[in-house]
Amino acid sequence: MRVPLLSSLDALLLDARARPLAGWRRGLAEFLMFGVKEARACLFAGLFFGAVLLVPRAGILGLPRYDALLAIALAIQAWMLRTGLESRDELKAVCLFHLLGFALEAFKTSSGIRSWSYPDFAWTKVAGVPLFSGFMYAAVGSYIIQAWRLLDLRVRHHPPHWMSALVALLIYANFFAHHWLGDARWYLAAVALGLYARTTVYFRPLDRERRMPLLLGFVLTGFFIWLAENVGTFWGLWRYPNQLGAWSAVHVGKWPAWSLLVVMTFTIVANLKHLKAKIHVPAP
Repeated sequence: MRVPLLSSLDALLLDARARPLAGWRRGLAEFLMFGVKEARACLFAGLFFGAVLLVPRAGILGLPRYDALLAIALAIQAWMLRTGLESRDELKAVCLFHLLGFALEAFKTSSGIRSWSYPDFAWTKVAGVPLFSGFMYAAVGSYIIQAWRLLDLRVRHHPPHWMSALVALLIYANFFAHHWLGDARWYLAAVALGLYARTTVYFRPLDRERRMPLLLGFVLTGFFIWLAENVGTFWGLWRYPNQLGAWSAVHVGKWPAWSLLVVMTFTIVANLKHLKAKIHVPAP
């Protein structure tokens, strides 16, 4: 079962590949197709974020907002699986990100930590955390998984997988341990910088491969997550302690933290793919 709009976009892509393009026309076509593929990769995140903006705080038809968002997230996932926009293997990876995100949420909102809180009532709260919250982390994983496939992503000079896995584990552990051992994010950022300094991602917007430093992708994705976090707190979905009286922008210092989360998420996706096939691009 195919989605008509996305099938039309596929047809446009085939038509663009069939026509010889040059100069500014090629640049424009590649730019537009890159935007289309990025939009498709953000499908789950975009639909879920749209629900965050549209579902009123009072809920829908008596269903509390957090519960409604959980139902919508599950419906989106079921629709993507049924229409072939997401495979079963990809769904399993998204569920893994959901579990990792929910564990972090449960810890951060616990009584001894209180890094942030979910003020509204919900039937589907576990340990004070609404179950929909894990989908906010899963949205990042879904984007990376979809972008990898849609853009024919390949990686050159990927670091040894055991090293990247160790750094990802330390990044995740630091989200917990920094409350007692001090924040090591800048040390971990320096390690990630050295580890991925030579790493380049190759992607195909149209019919030619383009490339960019992987580190740039980490930073840019982290920035957009930081923007989304500001919107989420402005809508009162969750609140930091300094936002309880009146809303204020999330400190820009969260941007590096989100970029490290993207490093961790990318590493999980890359290592899962490595179990099936090598991801290294042979030197030309």
